[in-house]
Amino acid sequence: MDIGASSYRRYLDGDDTGIAEIIKEYKDGLTLYINGYVNNIFTAEDLMEETFFKLAAKRPHFSGKCTFKTWLFAIARNVTIDYLRKNSKVTSDSIDEYADYLAEERQVEEEYLVKEQKITLHRIMNKLKNEYFQILYLIYFEDFSNAQAAVIMKKNKRQIENLVYRAKQALKSELIKEGFEYEKL
Repeated sequence: MDIGASSYRRYLDGDDTGIAEIIKEYKDGLTLYINGYVNNIFTAEDLMEETFFKLAAKRPHFSGKCTFKTWLFAIARNVTIDYLRKNSKVTSDSIDEYADYLAEERQVEEEYLVKEQKITLHRIMNKLKNEYFQILYLIYFEDFSNAQAAVIMKKNKRQIENLVYRAKQALKSELIKEGFEYEKL
């Protein structure tokens, strides 16, 4: 049982500090993951909060078939997809809101992505197709395995392997365009 699972179990047993530990541990990663879908840090933060609200209020059953983190990110993905379906027609933002969004996004990225190399990599990843961004973020920034990412993205193992390969090729191409070299590619 991982830390998130044990904190969730304690929360279900009546210890409210369990949910606080979960939020503290996963809020930044969930926000950036969701931001990859919605491209608005304020909306991403709202959806992250909605994910934790759903966890706290509805108390869904965690079966333990995957890690708690995988399960939590899958819930966040579902919350985000629901939001996108409901709000697919709403896209207008004022220039001031957009400026605030950019400033907030930079701040969150800098706090979460400590190394300069990861900040540049994350910025370039935002230029990729959404699906490529998602898989690279899950695997390399959140340290999910291919199997865990497959559960979150609702794909099979072979689809994930192909997606990772194509995403890495696309990222490599963008990095070369930017004059950036990354040894692990």
